[in-house]
Amino acid sequence: MKTAIITGASSGLGREFVRQIGDVFPEVECYWLIARRADRLEELAATLEGKTVVCLPLDLCDTMSFMALQQKLTEEQPEVVLLVNNAGCGYLGRIGEMDTASQTRMVDLNMRALTAITNMTVPYMAAGSRILNVSSIASFCPNPRMTVYSSTKAYVSSFTVGAAEELRPRGITVTAVCPGPMQTEFLDLGGITGHSKMFETLPYCDQVRVAGGALRAARDGRTIYTPRLFYKFYRVLAKVTPVKLMVKFAKT
Repeated sequence: MKTAIITGASSGLGREFVRQIGDVFPEVECYWLIARRADRLEELAATLEGKTVVCLPLDLCDTMSFMALQQKLTEEQPEVVLLVNNAGCGYLGRIGEMDTASQTRMVDLNMRALTAITNMTVPYMAAGSRILNVSSIASFCPNPRMTVYSSTKAYVSSFTVGAAEELRPRGITVTAVCPGPMQTEFLDLGGITGHSKMFETLPYCDQVRVAGGALRAARDGRTIYTPRLFYKFYRVLAKVTPVKLMVKFAKT
């Protein structure tokens, strides 16, 4: 049974990925939904009529969750055709002023969990399978007041490029989507809403369009996908501008 595994599936962009996977990857018959909130996963599962759905309420900052997922993979031996590493978090605050738990949570979820889940899942993927990692425009340049977050997303983009080349001989493609801010609960949970002039002035991305565009980019085997012309320009600008200068304009 062709399976898609989606982390951070219970809300926001993750939920939108789940809604649109069938449109872009109609061969997917089974969905493994991963997030902390079981009630939201069950609610989402009820909308996937005619599909087999497995809800895995896991906290990916807890290493025990990796053991639980590994055991599930070993037992079920799924044919994974799509892995969407969407789970992530970001908090606004200066180094030395923000609580340490929030800083390390970003590292654990955005980098450690993504790496672990990819490593566990690849053995169950064959030629033609796709991996889609959610990165950010923050990966293009360090963002003061979100230094840890932007650094973790730089890792995601770098990991994607390296993994894409590494897995190419196996016929597995890896794609990173790098969207700008979206109107999701991410902004409220991260303490960003109302506390960042940058976020108030940046053009927002639509999560429905981001999800659809990212899935199509993954289907087409693209390595980096950046929605909106404004952010495509920002990506190029960040490449050609000295980082010590660029970081002064990237303050959040």
